[in-house]
Amino acid sequence: MSHRKFSAPRHGHVGFLPKKRAARHRGKVKSFPKDDPTKPIHLTAFMGYKAGMTHILREVDKPGSKMNKKEVVEAVTILETPPLVIVGIIGYIETPRGLRTFKTVFAEHLSEDCRRRFYKNWYKAKRKAFTKYAKKWQDELGQKDIEKDLNKMKKYCSVIRVVAHTQMKLLRKRQKKAHIMEIQVNGGTVVEKVDWAKEHLEKQVPISSVFSQDEMIDVIGVTKGKGFKGVTSRWHCKKLPRKTHKGLRKVACIGAWHPSRVKYTVARAGQKGYHHRTELNKKVYRIATGIHTKDGKVIKNNAATEYDLTDKNITPMGGFPHYGEVRNDYIMFKGCCMGPKKRVITLRKVSLRCCSGKVLIMGFFL
Repeated sequence: MSHRKFSAPRHGHVGFLPKKRAARHRGKVKSFPKDDPTKPIHLTAFMGYKAGMTHILREVDKPGSKMNKKEVVEAVTILETPPLVIVGIIGYIETPRGLRTFKTVFAEHLSEDCRRRFYKNWYKAKRKAFTKYAKKWQDELGQKDIEKDLNKMKKYCSVIRVVAHTQMKLLRKRQKKAHIMEIQVNGGTVVEKVDWAKEHLEKQVPISSVFSQDEMIDVIGVTKGKGFKGVTSRWHCKKLPRKTHKGLRKVACIGAWHPSRVKYTVARAGQKGYHHRTELNKKVYRIATGIHTKDGKVIKNNAATEYDLTDKNITPMGGFPHYGEVRNDYIMFKGCCMGPKKRVITLRKVSLRCCSGKVLIMGFFL
């Protein structure tokens, strides 16, 4: 009878099973923050593109700590966040089995990068998406239908969400197809939410209207793909001794003779990376505007602090590696986030506040 010489904790977290490729490329918001009607109307999520990482030097303001009034260097992530465009309104009603879509209203004009999302092959397609629907906005009967749907939303719905898409033309990347997502509208009454959403149809929403500096946010996305990996890389199992027959990057015993099946908890080779993950409570250090013109002058100074004597742009010399230049609005938050460069990342208002938020930033230097 075989036995192991020493017992040890298991390798790898079973809570993240199954370790398979994510079904979607864009991070999905599984649950939006709880609505509070007393607060003003606001969106609860946004989308950005990972440009890369840099570091900042900041002064710690934490009375009682040994680090208080001292300078620390911290790693930060830069996400490029061009304004989103709102193109639809969706109303949800509550049922015994959860939320159900009740009515959907789309805008009259949808941009090309938005309509590309509804096709697998744009250049071979007839590009007829939403052409009939757009005619609704032009005649009286159609407008009455739209008003009827909006009034029904105001009467019956408990949750209002808007359909928003990214602007790929502003990014100057290879991809032309926009990323589309539903974003929940929180704050105010349902009537006010529907009116707000209707006012903002076809309009741009900047990131500064959703998040603010020193706020905590959640980051949702899909991790870097690593392909098919063995147990040593995938589960971090211990390598077997050097003289082991038929390889040593293996699991020595994958289970007892009976039951004559391999348990799901046993480490096996397979897919590593490209998993959907949510990271909670990231501190926003800065939300800055992109390169813009003011009084006939091109302003690139979007990374300087009050301590800087010269103008600074967030893009390093030669651009961010494997990304390029950040020309649009960007958000900077503490630490790292999932995914490679150019990956679309979903940002969400915090749903679980697990830190006191006592850490205030006095100032930082790039």
